Amino acid sequence: MPRYELITKTGFAAQGWRRYDSYAFAASDAVAPLVVQELAKACMSLPIAFIRQNDAFVPHAVQGLEPGRNLFVVNGKWVAPYTPAAYRGYPFALAKGEDDQLHLCIDMDSGLVDADGDQPFFDAAGEVAQPVKDALNFLQQIHNNRAVTQRVCAALAAEDLFQPWPLKVQTPAGERNIDGLFRIDEARLNSLDPEALARVQKAGGLPVAYCQLLSMGNIQTLGLIARKLDEVKNRMPEMSDQIDVDGILQRHKSTEPDQDLAPAENDNVVNIAADTGDFDLSAFVKPGKSD
Repeated sequence: MPRYELITKTGFAAQGWRRYDSYAFAASDAVAPLVVQELAKACMSLPIAFIRQNDAFVPHAVQGLEPGRNLFVVNGKWVAPYTPAAYRGYPFALAKGEDDQLHLCIDMDSGLVDADGDQPFFDAAGEVAQPVKDALNFLQQIHNNRAVTQRVCAALAAEDLFQPWPLKVQTPAGERNIDGLFRIDEARLNSLDPEALARVQKAGGLPVAYCQLLSMGNIQTLGLIARKLDEVKNRMPEMSDQIDVDGILQRHKSTEPDQDLAPAENDNVVNIAADTGDFDLSAFVKPGKSD
């Protein structure tokens, strides 16, 4: 768990920080929140679902098929083409203080804060350093975008456009359900009367709905990564830290058919059972560096 501490001149004038070079901090996140402004890019490579939180629906990137495992983080590297904005401000975060104002904090357990950090929190004049200001501005933008996201999703919910996503995972031990995910009810969306459709459109809900529907086919990417990781782990454990996920995804992309907007039936079932037949595993690992 991260341990965030408020950044003050008293506590951090003599400290420095470093930018992260690993996504290990996100390796256990099976989902990550998204804002509507990033959905157009996220839907091209990430599966998107809605999760109900306090009677509101929030879009999330689905990153794993079991709790505590993010399949888009492999050996500390983010392997999907798009990275959710929620991660790009790390190790910084915003927290609401007693004055109800948002304050900039930093994760003290990130390993990125110490006196030897190459990025100062404050400049020679005692003012907040520009990179820290940039981090604050970025996080404030995400915070503001979340408010917009809430309003858009509320408009979709008002027209009863969310339905459970009956996602199933096929494992060697059998089939299990993944509960708690919602998707757009495409049939209801298509049957809205003109007045309801106009309300959704005015609220900005149509792009959100279409992005979520378009993204559902990406759920199979999770199954592909899970299978290949397990295959390499089981057959060539010494090569587990050299798996070429980028190569796997490129091969998969070059062979998959063109995607329709409407979710296919198999978008509800993901196979993660490792292949047992013969095939060349060397295609899935990077060659070792020669001395």
